[in-house]
Amino acid sequence: MLRVVGTDPVRSLVDAEPVPFWLDDPARPAPSAALAGEEHCDLVVVGGGYCGLWTALLAKERDPGRDVVLIEAREIGWAASGRNGGFCSSSLTHGLGNGLARWPDELAELQRLGRENLDAIEDALRRYGIDCGFERTGELHVATRPHEVRELRDLAETARHFGDAPEFLGTDEVRAEVASPTYLAGVLDRRGTALVDPARLAWGLRDACVRLGVRVFERTAATGLGARGEAMVVRTGYGRVVARRVALATNAFPSLVRRVRPYVVPVYDYAMVTEPLSPGRLASVGWRNRRGVSDSANRFHYYRLTADDRILWGGYDAVYHFGSRLSGDLDQRPGTFQVLAENFFHTFPQLEGVRFTHTWGGAIDTCSRFTAFFGTAARGRVGYALGFTGLGVAATRFAAQVILDRLDGLDTPRTRLRMVRGKPVPFPPEPLRWAGIELTRRSMARADLDGGRRNLWLRTMDALGLGFDS
Repeated sequence: MLRVVGTDPVRSLVDAEPVPFWLDDPARPAPSAALAGEEHCDLVVVGGGYCGLWTALLAKERDPGRDVVLIEAREIGWAASGRNGGFCSSSLTHGLGNGLARWPDELAELQRLGRENLDAIEDALRRYGIDCGFERTGELHVATRPHEVRELRDLAETARHFGDAPEFLGTDEVRAEVASPTYLAGVLDRRGTALVDPARLAWGLRDACVRLGVRVFERTAATGLGARGEAMVVRTGYGRVVARRVALATNAFPSLVRRVRPYVVPVYDYAMVTEPLSPGRLASVGWRNRRGVSDSANRFHYYRLTADDRILWGGYDAVYHFGSRLSGDLDQRPGTFQVLAENFFHTFPQLEGVRFTHTWGGAIDTCSRFTAFFGTAARGRVGYALGFTGLGVAATRFAAQVILDRLDGLDTPRTRLRMVRGKPVPFPPEPLRWAGIELTRRSMARADLDGGRRNLWLRTMDALGLGFDS
């Protein structure tokens, strides 16, 4: 832990509300009514996060006559889509390095598709009038240890071969962007990332769906999936939906297709936001260009400014709970918030005395290849995408296109990708699952302190195509 003399990180947390900042919004819409009885439609979408919302919206754009129902167990944007940092990245592969390690032959195409996808999101927000604070700020990746400087320089050079134009920044240049004494170097990607208010993005997509005729039912948990002749039936608490096709967008929650469950584990990520910074405090950290920032460690932080000049600070301490446990009481973890606060003041010692107003956590759907995978079930009548591993704000739109391609029986450049056709390595059953994930987490933390050197366990995981990332 990194403590700054004179700063008590615990005192900075004592007044924080234990709720997600984005969802604590007076503009939060009232939920729609739950589904009761039996509904019939062409397509039912299960899950009201980004993946489900994009699937419903794009389904109506492709065929305005298609009857679409969307059901959500809680409220639209309640889970990961309303709790994330709001980094809307063009990457479909959880970063260039991960894509290069797994699909080098098609990485140029994946990068191109990712840039097109982010452009299409920006266009959709403009067409539908969705006010979610979309800022095409770009992202700054920073090095805080000497070995990370070399890695960032190499990554910037590699990215240029795949159509990107990152800029390597030395110490003075990176600190001119954001003033932290911990920064040694950085890579600036000016166009590959936008920042959004994630909850307002979800609510805006919901409104766009409704305007196109999607029937949205909230507080409607899907409890089962079965067949009725050539149709599929999704059972809910108070009724059922009978549909020709089903799109599953359930994120970290157990899939209705049971054979898919071993491919995903829920990992809890944590974040918090400060009080609004005064003009003087904001000037002390620079940040004139409002770029999103992430550091380059295995256990990395992500952080950004909000519309009212707070700093959102998250990441670092990704936690898996034995048995893939999911529970609301895991959304708060005081030990993690204390570590995050200590690291915050280490990064920005000039902000001593700033207080945090909100702390929260939530589950991420993590798979062993760190990026989404796709599939169908029930003879092509059910489609799904899972495993976004925390980088799904933009990638969910691409995933929705793949789901619809598959459900519509289309052969497209997307469906021909090896990334789309392949699956990750499944996680083993407990207790091996917990032991493997925990050993990997500890090994990655050790690598951060050991010049980036990966031990035998991590090298073995690399060879097997397995791993863990926050």
